Amino acid sequence: MPEQTVPTSTTTASTGSSSPSTGLTALGCGCAALIGIPLVAVLVLIGTLAWDNRGSSDFPRVAPEDMASRVFKRSQEAYDVMGFKRTVEPGVEDIGVSTENTLSSDLCWTSGSLGLEDKTVDGAYEMSHDWALDHVPASQAVSGLRRLDQHLKDDGWEVTAYREGGQAKSWNLYVQRDNEDERMSFTWYPDREYFTGGATMPCAYDPGWETGDTDPSDDRQTPPVLGPGQ
Repeated sequence: MPEQTVPTSTTTASTGSSSPSTGLTALGCGCAALIGIPLVAVLVLIGTLAWDNRGSSDFPRVAPEDMASRVFKRSQEAYDVMGFKRTVEPGVEDIGVSTENTLSSDLCWTSGSLGLEDKTVDGAYEMSHDWALDHVPASQAVSGLRRLDQHLKDDGWEVTAYREGGQAKSWNLYVQRDNEDERMSFTWYPDREYFTGGATMPCAYDPGWETGDTDPSDDRQTPPVLGPGQ
């Protein structure tokens, strides 16, 4: 009988192992990806901060006396809407007790190009006007504040807080506009029948400021008499 030849398998079993160079390449790509993700995030954050703080010290040039006139007009308008008839001379004798009619200024701050540091802006100032009346009864304060609240809304101001405190707590009205750069606040204390108001204008550069000056806004500004229809 002819011999039968048994076929021999030529298939080699797989061992399941891969080339070492292939594994190292994959590992290298993975590490690069892990390093790249935080780096991109940091760059995006820096770019966002720089964009958010762009022009943060790009203030107009306004003489302190002109800014004082502007901020006083804000207070005068509110005073008229409240319906007050008394006149208030410039100055204050006892803060929180007596009448007040004063101007003040403050330095302007910037957080830097990356928003990572707070520092003052050379030559820039922020002008404010504060006023107060004593002996203001509820019959005058309550209706006046409600009227002022509606008037400011109609005039485009954003009311950030308004509270009617009843007979025991203070009544408050806070408004702002121009990205919070211009602000006003009003408070009536029923227990003392004391009313306060204040206005703050946006930051500006003093055209007369020189290097070495400590007070760019010239705090010697004096407001006019505050009164009805001034």
